[in-house]
Amino acid sequence: MSIEFTSSLDQNIAALQRQFAGDNTFVTREVRSPSGLRCAIFFFDGMVNATAINESVVRPLLREHRARLTAEELAQSVVQVNDSRVEPDVGQMLASFLYGDTVILTEGDARPVVVNTKGFSTRSTSEPEGEKVLRGPREGFTELFMSNLSMLRRRLNDPRLKFTFSRIGERTNTVVCLCYLEGVADAKLVKTVQRRLAKLHPDSVLDSNYIAERIRDDRHSPFPTLGSTERPDVAAARMLEGRVAVVVDGSPVVLTAPCILQECFQANDDYYISTFQAGIARLLRYAAFLLTLTVPALYLACVLHHQELIPTRLLLAITAAQRGVPLPPVSETFLLLVVFELLKEAGTRTPGVIGQTMSIVGGLVLGQAAVQARFISAPAVIIVAVAGVTGLALPKLQSSTTVLRFALAAFAAVLGLYGLVFGLSLVLLHLCGLDSCETPYLLNLLPRVHPHTEDSFLRAPWFKMRRNRFLTQKEDK
Repeated sequence: MSIEFTSSLDQNIAALQRQFAGDNTFVTREVRSPSGLRCAIFFFDGMVNATAINESVVRPLLREHRARLTAEELAQSVVQVNDSRVEPDVGQMLASFLYGDTVILTEGDARPVVVNTKGFSTRSTSEPEGEKVLRGPREGFTELFMSNLSMLRRRLNDPRLKFTFSRIGERTNTVVCLCYLEGVADAKLVKTVQRRLAKLHPDSVLDSNYIAERIRDDRHSPFPTLGSTERPDVAAARMLEGRVAVVVDGSPVVLTAPCILQECFQANDDYYISTFQAGIARLLRYAAFLLTLTVPALYLACVLHHQELIPTRLLLAITAAQRGVPLPPVSETFLLLVVFELLKEAGTRTPGVIGQTMSIVGGLVLGQAAVQARFISAPAVIIVAVAGVTGLALPKLQSSTTVLRFALAAFAAVLGLYGLVFGLSLVLLHLCGLDSCETPYLLNLLPRVHPHTEDSFLRAPWFKMRRNRFLTQKEDK
């Protein structure tokens, strides 16, 4: 956008009207006071608060007794808005103008005045659907940028909380904010994230995932190496631990870095309920992770290659159930895994209660009908159901467990238990080699080396937690 302002108001009006020709939401309001003062007000209909413009901009201009004003006088002594400034940079002026601010130009001064009159409609604050809790705060991030920052500021009432803004996206010009606690977050981590954000030159940014896929480590890994949350209390807690947060305008999902595997087994309720309840729940999640990965593979390995490991009565029951079934165990297991994923996807995409009902009823009806028709065996249905249900206990690892479940089942079908062990070894080696912003991915799940971390496999009681810090060992000054 190439616009050059001059001291002639008529030329400036014509320049802006040419730039936004064809846009019916672009509004030009010329104001002439009884004293002879002539100004022009520009804004986009639907993006501004009309009452604020009428009461705080138009009315003071009409009552002004001076015939000529400079841009500084207009911004400092006439406009009755708490955020009004002279913006000589045309690029910055256009960025604010397109985001809901009002621009004022006066005769005899080429510098525009930018007034904060944003008034576009936004979604009200509510609890995130994907991160509900039984106890704890019910507030969630929204698509409104400054509202999200205010939620963080309200929880971290610390002067060391820093917000660093940048704009990413050649066409969308999206505002991105890097948030961190100075002295708590490692300076090297902050510089690493800032450097990665500075290198981004995408055409557009409409959601935080546009940035997440570009700045994360090991982009082809099935495991998440960049954290995300829709809850301000979770983002604030991670910043207190030494992480940084990335807030993207227009997205309710806030990114956090670094991300370690331990986060995937934590839930918000772990810190709002008793230590014993949290410990039991976290142990169940660890068990669910192992079960969802290994149950189908272990079933195929034993049925196909190691039948001697199955108890006799159980082996006879499996053999009787498979009698008359046209599909071999490998085919029926993989078919059921695919059908389960299809039902889960259909239930997710179908709105409201209908989707939940369809996924549950659809699974029951299809499974029962397939077993009665002798199309598949009952043990295969049970095995896939166990793997699917345990996978739902780890929402942050659902994509990872889906990929690894199929891979381990394939290894076990070909090589038996040796293939399963080989596949698990590859997964472990991959995890050992993962980093997130130069932080080991298995931090806190290996033998503890940082003495200030009491939240590892299980959460320690709050009265024993000296410091919930996992990245730095230094004390605050």
